[in-house]
Amino acid sequence: MVRLKDIAERANVSVMTVSKVMRDASDISAATKARVRDLAHEMGYVPDSNAQGLRNRSAKLFGLVISSTTNPIFARILMAIEQRVSEMGYDLMLGLTMNNVEREELLVRRFLSRRMDGLFIRPVYRMEPKAVVYEDLRRIKTPTVLLGQSSTFCSGFHTVEIDDVAASQTATEHLLQLGHKRIAFLSGPQISPEAQERFEGYRRALQDAGIEFDERLVFQAGSTVEEGRAAAVQMLNESPGFTALQGSNDLVAIGAAGVLLDQGFKIPDDVSVIGFGNVLTSEHFRVPLTTMRQPKFGMGVAAVESMQKLLAGEIPSPRRLPAEIVVRASAAKPPKKMRTK
Repeated sequence: MVRLKDIAERANVSVMTVSKVMRDASDISAATKARVRDLAHEMGYVPDSNAQGLRNRSAKLFGLVISSTTNPIFARILMAIEQRVSEMGYDLMLGLTMNNVEREELLVRRFLSRRMDGLFIRPVYRMEPKAVVYEDLRRIKTPTVLLGQSSTFCSGFHTVEIDDVAASQTATEHLLQLGHKRIAFLSGPQISPEAQERFEGYRRALQDAGIEFDERLVFQAGSTVEEGRAAAVQMLNESPGFTALQGSNDLVAIGAAGVLLDQGFKIPDDVSVIGFGNVLTSEHFRVPLTTMRQPKFGMGVAAVESMQKLLAGEIPSPRRLPAEIVVRASAAKPPKKMRTK
């Protein structure tokens, strides 16, 4: 490893002079700076970011805590955040919670021990009103931006989220405008604020259309393809009578649609299906899926913008981003005769 001392000996200057050149101090001539920097580059010198952090009281490092990189939503958010913080001259350290509360706490505390400049966190939602690790984050005032809706245990932090109520309402309204009145809804995890908002959007659309809410058309589905398949099997067994199906996310909708197709249903001739998220799989499903496009990359950009304001001592406003409908082949007018099996 090349040291400042090695550069100083080759340049025939003091170690202090080399140090000042690396800090771009104003009392060193332009000619000396150019000569020392060229020599440092030639020798392969790499600055010690840890030492710089100690001097500047900044690690030039952010932490990002998300559930998983296999989730297509977070893959795009990760890409945006990494790109923008790199442009700021920061590095990004990634931690994956796997939606596990204990793992989330471990990761956050590990990141705090590295004295990071700020944290981006996708919370692991839980029913408890308090979480010690979030209380500690408030107490030590680490700049923190939440990727998603706030909840009681993580209140008081700055958020960047999707307007899930409006987006879900738009999805239901699309089916209503096509003529559907019996719309099944496969809901997400009950502890998730996003799932709750998407269910609320569905209810509002029905109410605005003057259609009575029927709880027999609502099925708990979680967030995965497998959970969507299980909910569809339950729905077919209970035969509530439906002409359209709305999934809480694309993976749930795809899982349910797969079961319907396997049972001989034609999409959209017998039943229409709409998802939420616009993950890549939705466009390439057996029947391309109508869905709501979330601004995934834009969400990451907005999170970095909020972090920049926090670091500047400003208070950023909560960011609530809109989603837009993407119409594909999976939704059409309802059949003249409703099929239940």
